[in-house]
Amino acid sequence: MGTAIGDIVPRQGISLDSLNGRTLGFDSHNIIYQFLSSIRGEDGTPLKDSHGSVTSHLAGLFYRTINLAEKGVRPVFVFDGAPSALKGETLRRRRETRTEATHRHEEAVKAGDLEEARKWGSRALRLDEKMVSDAKQLLVLMGFPVVQAPGEGEAQVVAMAMAGRIDGCVSQDYDSLLFGAPVLYRNVGVSGKRKVPGRNIYADVEPEKIILEKVLSENGITRRKLIWLAMLVGTDFNEKFPGIGVKSALKLVKQNDSFDAIVAGAKSAPDFDWREVESLFMEPIVSQEYSIGFSAPQHDRLVDFLCGKHDFSNERVSRSLERLSAVFAEKSKQSTLGAWA
Repeated sequence: MGTAIGDIVPRQGISLDSLNGRTLGFDSHNIIYQFLSSIRGEDGTPLKDSHGSVTSHLAGLFYRTINLAEKGVRPVFVFDGAPSALKGETLRRRRETRTEATHRHEEAVKAGDLEEARKWGSRALRLDEKMVSDAKQLLVLMGFPVVQAPGEGEAQVVAMAMAGRIDGCVSQDYDSLLFGAPVLYRNVGVSGKRKVPGRNIYADVEPEKIILEKVLSENGITRRKLIWLAMLVGTDFNEKFPGIGVKSALKLVKQNDSFDAIVAGAKSAPDFDWREVESLFMEPIVSQEYSIGFSAPQHDRLVDFLCGKHDFSNERVSRSLERLSAVFAEKSKQSTLGAWA
């Protein structure tokens, strides 16, 4: 979910072609949830194999990552570790939302109301350990780096970008900016057409590039004040302050040089330790022990994993693997693996 600061974030529409040659870190849980939401049947039910295992996220990771690779993108997939204790309330609310959505989806399916079923089905998102394990296995077999974060995946991606190991961060959420992402890319893995929430229409979605320095300079604030602003409108680690929107939050942080003064101006005492939340964004737990290496796709093992284990179409998988192998062969020829190492 992230933080709702989008209204004050300047952005630039870009083409996927402009990302050719860039190594990008993907907030994997974020993009997997997008695939789980968008890749579903007519009644909103996720794709499943004959054993009942969900495969929507595997389809998205496999086919759409190959599309990105053909555009010259070098994706690095970073997975969340243990969530912060501060995220407990957010996770509790998400479980409640998911339970309610699952119930409503089941009712709509029984009633034959496909539109309602699709709406609630896309909200009944559940990502368990097996699904994460399958996703990691698939990506490794495809030859892409997988990095396990000790905590928040976004924080790990940002640390890798700040260290110069990758060229940018990919996530739909704006939290990456709070962690200090120099460059954030949105709509990279899910560009195209997307359903407008609550309406039976689709809108074009294009990739976006957001530069943190520009966000701060155009709003006349520091990164610390951006974090304060986010705390006012709500983050995954704290509830929003009542009656404060992003514009009024911006005004408050620009007028004050301490969060205590902001609290006084907001006339509402926070029910959380704001210093702890600020520290989580300013000094997150990340790992320096990771490797970023690309390898040739393991054709036979991929066919066995996707087709033998998860009932994917052998013909379609084989055609897609030919495309992925061609990308790898071309990059290897150009740079003796330099561009992919």
